[in-house]
Amino acid sequence: MAKDGADRPQDESRRRFLKYTGTAVGGLVVGGVVGGLIGSQAKNAKEEPAPSPSGSAPAASNERDYNQALMFFNQEQFQTAEAAAERIFPTDDLGPGAKDLGAAFFIDHQMAGMYGTNARDYMTPPFQTAEAYQGYQLAFKRQELMALGLDALDEYSQDKHQSAFVKLSEDLQDEVLSAFEANEVELKGIPAATFFTMLRNLTIEGVYADPLYGGNKNMTGWKMKSYPGNQMSYYDAIEKDGLVKYEPQSLHDHLTS
Repeated sequence: MAKDGADRPQDESRRRFLKYTGTAVGGLVVGGVVGGLIGSQAKNAKEEPAPSPSGSAPAASNERDYNQALMFFNQEQFQTAEAAAERIFPTDDLGPGAKDLGAAFFIDHQMAGMYGTNARDYMTPPFQTAEAYQGYQLAFKRQELMALGLDALDEYSQDKHQSAFVKLSEDLQDEVLSAFEANEVELKGIPAATFFTMLRNLTIEGVYADPLYGGNKNMTGWKMKSYPGNQMSYYDAIEKDGLVKYEPQSLHDHLTS
């Protein structure tokens, strides 16, 4: 996000960004909502897709475009998350950005599941200040932090620029997100950078995770990196020389095959 950060790719180098975020591919989803979705997705794979939230592009009529319905966000929060994710992973001449890839749906679904409710985390007080390397150590559930942060993005945008975040220019949206990243915003006792880091990480995960979780629409995130996705076997390529490219497959492909 921050254009001056030495430890992250610059906006003008999408290829470098894809290379840096490549480590996110393959082991992204922690918790999530897949447990309750596998059966229903297999059953309803051929049905009409759920209506898209107002203000967002309708999902294409394609059996791989599934699981794009809101589970946690309200409309305003979804639209703010979608706009912010697009600035973190923007569309350019090398491919679609987070909005077209459905990353905001992925974030929404994660907040509705075990990851968002910190179901596997110890959440009992007393809470003490943690070292940076210890990761998430807040009393808030992740879904509470996400909702609080998205609402704060809008409030800060209204206070500073007299407009909702989604209506700001791209440059002003970058300015707002940079303020959160730099901890320049008061967020009810929570470091604003903690919210931004979670939002950024989830955006990248939404670009690259299996489409069953709501993002990576049409597996385009994988296609941009020639990632094969969830193949059942590589037996036919074991003895071949050089890079063998596969048409990517998702978990959903195995459910409907």
